[in-house]
Amino acid sequence: MKLDILAFASHPDDIELGCAGTLISHVDAGYKVGIVDLTVGELGTRGTPEVRLQEAADAAKVMGISVRDNLGMADGFFQNDREHQLKVIEVLRKYRPEIVIANAIHDRHPDHGRGSALLTESCFKSGLKMIKTQNEAGEEQEAWRPKVVYHYIQDRLITPDFVVDVTPYWEKKMDAIRAFKSQFFNPDDTSPNTYISSPEFLDFVESRAKELGHAIGVTYGEGFTKERFIGVKNMFDLI
Repeated sequence: MKLDILAFASHPDDIELGCAGTLISHVDAGYKVGIVDLTVGELGTRGTPEVRLQEAADAAKVMGISVRDNLGMADGFFQNDREHQLKVIEVLRKYRPEIVIANAIHDRHPDHGRGSALLTESCFKSGLKMIKTQNEAGEEQEAWRPKVVYHYIQDRLITPDFVVDVTPYWEKKMDAIRAFKSQFFNPDDTSPNTYISSPEFLDFVESRAKELGHAIGVTYGEGFTKERFIGVKNMFDLI
């Protein structure tokens, strides 16, 4: 299956918090969108790997995602090295996306910035035909390099290079976030409290989206940073 957009996350729920509205809007526009989680978030205080995988699948259904894979890397310990790059390159060549969306370039959680760097380097190397990889059937994969790589903004505020209006899709984004029942506020859950399980955390997510939306004259927005200049043929594409 060839995808138009492939979004990567260091942990299940990174996508939902950072760019679910954008993905949902593109699904609604008819694009094929996929998600690849690098880890199952097994170091998280709440939930289990099995629970996180099921929650990720539930969230993907809410968003209408075509495919969601998990690369099974070690939460907290994966590296931007040859072994991990080859895993990413294999999935890039499998789905051949035009656009890749990756974690924030730096953030509160060190996995986010490391995942961002891993994707940046892997996307470049995926286009080098002398790097050999195989598909599930043992056949050699063709080189493939996405046209662009963008990075969503997570906990730490980074000035965005552009903001996507996600106002019509805000409630569905929140439904996707709430699919991770083990991670976010639930008054009936007796698990230990964490940074993201407080009732104030989802208020923060909404406030951030309102701030970014306000910057472009809409109610809710999601911000992204770019790796290279964005080119357009018509200035009206920027309106």
